[in-house]
Amino acid sequence: MSKINCWEFKNCGREPEGKRAAELGICPASEDNSAIGINSGIYAGRICWVVAGTFCGGYVEGDSARKMSSCLACDFFLMVKEEESNNFTMITDCHLHNISVAV
Repeated sequence: MSKINCWEFKNCGREPEGKRAAELGICPASEDNSAIGINSGIYAGRICWVVAGTFCGGYVEGDSARKMSSCLACDFFLMVKEEESNNFTMITDCHLHNISVAV
């Protein structure tokens, strides 16, 4: 079964060629190649909570440290955590090829 990424779940339209990409810009989670495959995602599509500049709740969020508390309560985060179960990877930092995994 294919697992969905944040832009599909939230239907934000900010993925490359998305319906709102021209208007709002492309979401960095949909292009961050430092996280390909983590939590079974495309790019950072299933670890979006650590990517600065994602568009959640109607506005662009800042760096991952500032947005983490709201992301931990997000319905998408909770779904990924449940779907991945024992294979869930909690990323604490994601800056192009500089990934720290929480243990």
